[in-house]
Amino acid sequence: QVQLVESGGGLVQAGGSLRLSCAASGRTFSSYDMGWFRQAPGKEREFVAAIRRSGITYYADSVKGRFTMSRDNAKNTVSLQMNSLKPEDTAVYYCAAGQVVTTTVKREYAYDYWGQGTQVTVSS
Repeated sequence: QVQLVESGGGLVQAGGSLRLSCAASGRTFSSYDMGWFRQAPGKEREFVAAIRRSGITYYADSVKGRFTMSRDNAKNTVSLQMNSLKPEDTAVYYCAAGQVVTTTVKREYAYDYWGQGTQVTVSS
């Protein structure tokens, strides 16, 4: 069992930056692949970024070059550094954990554990 708690959301102007963090419980954090997903009002939840156990990262095209995901296995945390934020980045951001394969790394169903979400609002 893994429990995930996100933090770092808030209100920021377009062009600004935010850093989201996700703290995980449990002693097997390093054995999990981690992902960030987001859900905007009236839209389906979508993939944002993922980092494998190996450290390999994946990004949605919409955030590539602006967002950076990292992990610290010693601290059981993952982070999402978000730069050059746009109003369309406004959403609830969720952290997720699972043991995925390359073909499913961007799929919600591949992740077994989810945090409660943190709101990110980007004003224009």
